[in-house]
Amino acid sequence: PIPCVPWQSQTSGQYQRRVHGGSELIVEWRAMTICLIDLLADEVRKKLGKSKEEMTLMKVLEGGTWRAGRIVARELREDGRSPIRIRSSGSVF
Repeated sequence: PIPCVPWQSQTSGQYQRRVHGGSELIVEWRAMTICLIDLLADEVRKKLGKSKEEMTLMKVLEGGTWRAGRIVARELREDGRSPIRIRSSGSVF
């Protein structure tokens, strides 16, 4: 079972869950994300004609996934937060 705490959204009134950062759901979600970002980075490099040194994974993460993800999240949800809420002390990244 996934340890979670239900909470009610201030804006929609719908109940959602906060999931512990070490839960299987979060660990697997992050592992899948890393695999997809590696594939995405390769495709971005090919499209731009850049090497791994010229277009580092850090650059892809910052400009192409993190920022773009925040923009899309704001379009989909008023608060711009992730659809999966992580219960954390702030030490989980």
